[in-house]
Amino acid sequence: MSTLSPLNMVSGLTQCKPRLLVVDDEPDNLALLYRTFRRDYEVLKAESGRKALDVLQHGGEVAVIISDQRMPEMTGTEFLSKTVPEFPDTIRIILTGFTDVEDLVQAINNGQVYRYITKPWEPDTLRSLVQQATQTYELLKQSNHALYVAERQAKLMDRVAQLATMELSLGDTLQFIVDGWGPTLSTSLCAIEMLGEEGGNTTAVFGDLQGQRLGDNPLVRRAIATWAMQALPNVASDHATSSGTALDGRPLDSLYAATATQAHLVIPVMYRGSLLAVVSFHWAQSYETLEDVGNILTTASAQLAQALVALRY
Repeated sequence: MSTLSPLNMVSGLTQCKPRLLVVDDEPDNLALLYRTFRRDYEVLKAESGRKALDVLQHGGEVAVIISDQRMPEMTGTEFLSKTVPEFPDTIRIILTGFTDVEDLVQAINNGQVYRYITKPWEPDTLRSLVQQATQTYELLKQSNHALYVAERQAKLMDRVAQLATMELSLGDTLQFIVDGWGPTLSTSLCAIEMLGEEGGNTTAVFGDLQGQRLGDNPLVRRAIATWAMQALPNVASDHATSSGTALDGRPLDSLYAATATQAHLVIPVMYRGSLLAVVSFHWAQSYETLEDVGNILTTASAQLAQALVALRY
C-alpha cells in the first residue's frame, strides 16, 4: 500500500511526474528516448529485457513501458509478457522496425501491449501516445482503487452481518469483530472497548496491547469525550520520536511506545445518542490521511451499534 493512506492504491498519481521505463539495446536509441521524455516524466532506462526486469524489481511499478521489439536474448513482447503478473496496470508500448505482425497481434490480444509504433518513430507522435497511455494508466488505477475500497467496506459490513447467524457472548462478539476488521484494514493492532456502567468495560484485541490500557490513551479519551472520530495519521509529526520522547520534550504516549504505533484512528460506536463503544485502529507506519478509512467505517460502525444493542437486550 502507499504512504498516502492504508486504503490507497494509487501512489503513482501523487508524484509530480509519471514514471516511464524505456528499453532498447542500442545506446543511441535509448539515449534518444530518454531525452524525448525526461522533462515530463521520471524516466528509467535499461539496455535489455533482463536488465529492465531488474529495474522494475528494485524500482517498483511504472505507468508506461516503451520497449524495442528486436533485442538479444529476449524480444520486447517476451519481456513485456513477464511484467504482466506483477504489474497488470502498467501500459506497454512496443517499438518495432520489422513486420512481426503475428507476434504483435498476439501480444496485443493478450493484453500485453497497448500499442505498437514502427521505426523510425516521430517524437511528437510518440509523446502523444505516451500521454494517452499515462492517462489510461491513471484512470485504471483510480477505478481499481475505488473497487478496492468498496471491497474493504463490504468485508467490514459482512463481518457484522455474520453475527446475526451466531450465538456469542459479548466478549466473543467483540473478538469476532476485531479479528475481522483488523486484517481487513491491514492494521498491526485493532481493539474494541465496550463501555459499561461504572467502569465495567469489556475489551477485545486483535494484536497485542503489550499490557497497556486502551482507555489511558489521549486519542481514545478524546473520542469518548467528544463522541467523534479521532485520527492521528502520523504519530511522529504530532509527538513521537525514536528516543521515546515527544518533539516538544513530552514523554511519548505509552501505548504508542509499547505497540510501535505510527498511525492511529479511533471510531465511536453510537446508537440513538448513546456511546456504546470505541474501536481503535493502529498501524505500524505513518500516513498522510486516515479520512478515507474513517469514511468507510461510518456505515459499518452504525451497523455494529445495532448488533451490540441487540446483543445487550
